[in-house]
Amino acid sequence: MMRFSGKTVKGVITPPPSKSYTHRAFFLSALSPGSCKVSNALDSRDTGATLNAIEAMGAEVRIRSDGIEIISNGLHAPDRVVDADNSGTTMRLFTGIASMFGSPVTITGDASLRSRPMGPLLDALSEMNVKCSSDNGKAPVTVCGPNKGGDVRIKGNVSSQFVSSLMMTAPMLAADTAIHIDGVLSSGPYLNITENMMKHFGSDIVTNDSVIRIKGGTGYKGHDITIPSDMSSASFPLVAGALGGSVTVRNMDMDGPQGDKRIVDILKEAGADVSIRGNEVTVSANELKAMNIDMGDIPDLFPIVAVLLCTAPGKSVLYGAPQLRFKESDRIKATADMLSALGADVKETDDGCVISGVNRLKGGKAEHHEDHRILMSAAVASLLCDNEVTMTNSGCYDVSYPLFPDHLRKLGMNAEV
Repeated sequence: MMRFSGKTVKGVITPPPSKSYTHRAFFLSALSPGSCKVSNALDSRDTGATLNAIEAMGAEVRIRSDGIEIISNGLHAPDRVVDADNSGTTMRLFTGIASMFGSPVTITGDASLRSRPMGPLLDALSEMNVKCSSDNGKAPVTVCGPNKGGDVRIKGNVSSQFVSSLMMTAPMLAADTAIHIDGVLSSGPYLNITENMMKHFGSDIVTNDSVIRIKGGTGYKGHDITIPSDMSSASFPLVAGALGGSVTVRNMDMDGPQGDKRIVDILKEAGADVSIRGNEVTVSANELKAMNIDMGDIPDLFPIVAVLLCTAPGKSVLYGAPQLRFKESDRIKATADMLSALGADVKETDDGCVISGVNRLKGGKAEHHEDHRILMSAAVASLLCDNEVTMTNSGCYDVSYPLFPDHLRKLGMNAEV
């Protein structure tokens, strides 16, 4: 059992490295011939699944004191089923990459991962003459190329990871690739991260409106890379500061492409005291106000932003993110249920939720559904509760923030694990 409580927080935190950057750095390093060093990589269950995937296709991984060295001297189709564990990013990015091989590659994961949609990516790969099979559009999936590139269309409203998967694979293919995105793109800033990192590794990519054009036959050029702090993870201590004291978070790249840096603006707009000095952001508690926020580009912030606003007077509306239904949990329902169990007034909608602010939460038992962001949001919500928050201890925070309980204790909260 896990128990969380606290009335005030104060301290300085350096959040973990970016999970999104780490996944992409590992894959791009493996696709680059020779040796690449990834410094300040996130060591977590999810990123471990990506290391497993690149080793399965022949890359060598060496753990060093100053980073992770990835050596690639010719890749091949894995000779085993690749288990992505609970990592949707691993499964989706690797599915596209695996399509460059002329032998079948099968990718699976845990029960939660096997419930997440893969259909739009598989449809796009099929359009590129890749043979695909799946369990009704879900893992386990099998792909067999070789993918040669060309024009392809993909729906943009389910997951940007599908588009990133096609993008990252394209330089390895014989022909140029043009990715046509149909409809509204969800989680668009993650494509900015993908494009930024692909260019760092030497790819030729041009984005114009809803078409992404990538030069084929070029591959990648090996580069060392240092991973910045994760803005999604930083949101938890930052919101804790807004709810119960003052917290400074270090190593924040406010000029980088991570969309979740928007949490700093949300905190300002909600009424928290926010100051930025270089790469440090300090957030202190103040009277908060209700907000309407489009979460379409920042879905990972949804649970913690709901916590931020659940005691803000008035009605808050979080909207624009139907893709939240297909995360590690149905994250809209899981967030609404978790906060309702603790005493908040939250009603789910198709693409978000409506929050009517209450004075205080009562606390009690919360369900996290094996979703790291729900667990961590419930822990931060304990600052608003008259009684402690308890949850089963599955350790799922290890997916993105292995030191999370330690950091809460460093800020003065009670975090019994």
